[in-house]
Amino acid sequence: MINFNGVLTEKAACILTVQNRAFRYGDALFETLKVKGTAVCYLEKHYFRLMASMRMLRMEIPMFLTVEYFEEEILKTVAENVLKDARVRLTVFRNDGGLYKPENKGISYVVEVFPLNEERKHDYQMALYKDFYIHAGLLSTLKTTNRITNVLASIYADENGYDNCVLLNEHKRVVEAINGNIFIVKDKGIFTPPLSEGCVKGVMRAVLISACEKRTDYRIQEAALSPFDIQKADEIFITNAVIGIQPVTHYRKRFFNTDVSTKLFEEVISSGKGS
Repeated sequence: MINFNGVLTEKAACILTVQNRAFRYGDALFETLKVKGTAVCYLEKHYFRLMASMRMLRMEIPMFLTVEYFEEEILKTVAENVLKDARVRLTVFRNDGGLYKPENKGISYVVEVFPLNEERKHDYQMALYKDFYIHAGLLSTLKTTNRITNVLASIYADENGYDNCVLLNEHKRVVEAINGNIFIVKDKGIFTPPLSEGCVKGVMRAVLISACEKRTDYRIQEAALSPFDIQKADEIFITNAVIGIQPVTHYRKRFFNTDVSTKLFEEVISSGKGS
């Protein structure tokens, strides 16, 4: 079952028209969330990111779309699908009508839920994707449905036996991974690209930065990174809302240890201290 504007309906139901603006123009946003039992992980962080993104895209935010409503509709959909733990995708799109200029600013939403798979791979291979670039601009920090570079990089990774790819911007600096933000460890520093490089404003990215700012064993820093920095790192890992932290063990011909990422996962993600 899916949730379309608060109404639960069969997954196979035809609820979108050919006029759908997400289909036509990528005029939509989405959030990927994790539900554990009756808890939506990092609920408020996801909600406020979505609200800020909708305002930036000049979408009309309904009065009823409160954080409590957001949570209720997600948990209702999870329960209807008889899932205890779930991966959730909530997509918000501008209502039908208009060409590039919309006829109205109203929105609709769809909640989809899937069984949760939190398994982290122990052997994780990453490559550099250079065919196309992400624009280093503010719009790239939003989770819009226009993810064609990620799609093409995923195809490249699959065809070449990799688990993920490093994505670059037009300045040929590191932006992120296909499905999450990227961090490197070098000496006693943990580094990640700033939002100005075009990376998604990830919820888990913010959680980890906040948690690491309080640590004394490693310093956290947002810094522009080159592919050379990635290759010379002591450690690489990826963050997203579902897995939390995924260590990278191979990049090009190098093997990386996972000591720091494992420690951060256990102390920040698993323990919930980053919430």
